[in-house]
Amino acid sequence: MQEAPIVNPTKRDQRSLPGVRNVRVRTLGTITLFLLDVAGILAAFGLAYLLRRLVPIPNKLEVDIPFSRYYQMLTTHILCLLLIFTINKQYYIARAPSRIGQMYSVITNVTIGTLLTIAVVTFLFKGEVFIIDFPRMMMVWVWLITIVLLIIGRTLHQFTRNLLRRWGIGRDRLLIVGTGDVAKLTLQRILWSPQLGYEVVGIVDPHKAISKLIGTPILGGTEDLPRLIDQYAVDEVIIAMPEQGHRAAVKVVNHCQRGRVSIKIFPDVFQFITEQATIDDLGGLPLLTVRDFAMQGYMLVFKRALDIVGSLAGLIVLSPLLLMTAIAVKMESRGSAFFIQERMGLDRRPIKMIKFRSMRADAETNGPGWTVEDDPRRTRIGAWLRKVNLDEIPQLINVLLGEMSLVGPRPEQVHYVNQFRKTIPNYMRRHQFPAGMTGWAQVNGLRGDTSIVERTKYDLWYIENWSLGLDLTILVRTIWQTVIGQSKGAG
Repeated sequence: MQEAPIVNPTKRDQRSLPGVRNVRVRTLGTITLFLLDVAGILAAFGLAYLLRRLVPIPNKLEVDIPFSRYYQMLTTHILCLLLIFTINKQYYIARAPSRIGQMYSVITNVTIGTLLTIAVVTFLFKGEVFIIDFPRMMMVWVWLITIVLLIIGRTLHQFTRNLLRRWGIGRDRLLIVGTGDVAKLTLQRILWSPQLGYEVVGIVDPHKAISKLIGTPILGGTEDLPRLIDQYAVDEVIIAMPEQGHRAAVKVVNHCQRGRVSIKIFPDVFQFITEQATIDDLGGLPLLTVRDFAMQGYMLVFKRALDIVGSLAGLIVLSPLLLMTAIAVKMESRGSAFFIQERMGLDRRPIKMIKFRSMRADAETNGPGWTVEDDPRRTRIGAWLRKVNLDEIPQLINVLLGEMSLVGPRPEQVHYVNQFRKTIPNYMRRHQFPAGMTGWAQVNGLRGDTSIVERTKYDLWYIENWSLGLDLTILVRTIWQTVIGQSKGAG
């Protein structure tokens, strides 16, 4: 694990102020993203004009007119798209945006902007410029090509930002307040993810009980925050001590309120609450709905429909691969090609989960064992199956039978469930939801032999925030991570 560098403040430019150093970098990032969008829209319009000429669609109303006659439509299209993107805050550059979310945003905003362009052009200019021609097919091409080019441009922009941050350009200098489990988890995630753009200068310990945390120095207590912010030119403070309560967090905020320092607080009792809180009315009294269990009624029907369609399609498309894998497993070692294990599913009901056998036939002769990395019980073909997640594919049968879902908390063995329920708060709430082949915890790197406490947190967040869109996002991320080799066995 890479340790955070310890910076000697005496060697720094004393004239630099917190937050000022990276303003130009962030501004440049926004300007370049804006210019990339403009270039993408211009290129899309030009390519659409060429395609309209090369791929003519029989339509008497569409005649061949020069590109110069389209300047009003082109200008309108650029202005409409930039307006929609600005209104929807697409030029606010998030620290670690989701690729799937970014694609969805581009598709949505380009669609709205294109419809707005058509409406404005029809209302303002058709009588003058397009009295004999309204290029319907061309606008379809413009819409499609704009989406493709803007997604490519924003992906390259994000890749460049991540690369610059890895090189130390545009990083924010960060102080973390707290030394508990939450602070440790926050620090680990930052040290493992240089693309987030943080440079951890140190930790603030309210109790001054230790000298280091994961190799990062403890610089002082909360009362030292004003001095540390100035001394180390801090850009951002993350308060990661929910165990201390609200009053302690408020005191820390008061110490941090100086200069241009960003302050972020790790939530405590609200950490698993849905993001879509709503206000209800109780006879004139306002109520804040922080938990509205989504898995009910017609939404359950939609999820089941997605499972049936997805599992059927997967079994049909992957059937040749399944057959060859089963033969390979049988040829390497004696025993069945499949491994069937009892696990706990929805409403605590036991299910027979099907996998390709990746271990010796006698691997659990002495009882169930926890799967670990480089498990000595694996066969050679089994090690490869786990590496590429092929051992999990037969669970599509469980999904088709309704015992599991494509997406949901990973089911555990009953033996381990009885252990975890005694030590992990709210662990059994996972069983209010169908068990899944993949889940929110798995696409965030918590697979196999990882912390069951952290996996439970991610599972509970997924349950509270479930939607069909989230399921589709998880499925796409799972497939992508498997293709590029970032995914290991789910367990």
